[in-house]
Amino acid sequence: MSSQSPIPWFDDFIGVAYRYYDLRMNVVPLFSERKKAAKLWLDTIHRWLDHSIKIRFVENDDKYWFIMGADSQNNQTNLSFFKLLAKSENYERFKKGHGGEAYLRLGVYSDKFLEDVKRDAICNCGHSAEDHDKNDNDSCLYEICNCKKFKSFQVNLLKKKKTVTDILFLEEKNVKDDPLAWNCLNVNKYSKIK
Repeated sequence: MSSQSPIPWFDDFIGVAYRYYDLRMNVVPLFSERKKAAKLWLDTIHRWLDHSIKIRFVENDDKYWFIMGADSQNNQTNLSFFKLLAKSENYERFKKGHGGEAYLRLGVYSDKFLEDVKRDAICNCGHSAEDHDKNDNDSCLYEICNCKKFKSFQVNLLKKKKTVTDILFLEEKNVKDDPLAWNCLNVNKYSKIK
């Protein structure tokens, strides 16, 4: 967490997931522990006023800054979030289809191994769990596959959500026009270059 500005900046989360199957698309900051995510929601995001939540995506080549903040009913526990992430297919799909609004939810990301999943679960290599050999360190049985150990993941979303209608995609050269994005990059990038 960075505290060189009046806004405390928080980046202690894994990344951001995007979900497409609700009334609105979902933006989901991911955590490794459910307890941590639930506490952060209760202490900070629960107190945010929906109409004041801002999400900024600041693009620079093949990466982007995820930046999120809001006005809070309790300034003592208010935080703003940021994370530098690699662009992905899911990010591009969200960018094209969000329609100016999204649900904000928190999620829990966990790795899954062969003993944790059902036989039809898909490995990161693209083959199912039943195509991996339990007797050979869970390696893939397909000769053309280099996968040496079954590994997949699961994302569980917390039930609570907020509606965000202030979403902007910016190029880094234009961040000075947006106070939230400028403060974030000034504190978490530009001041560290000196």
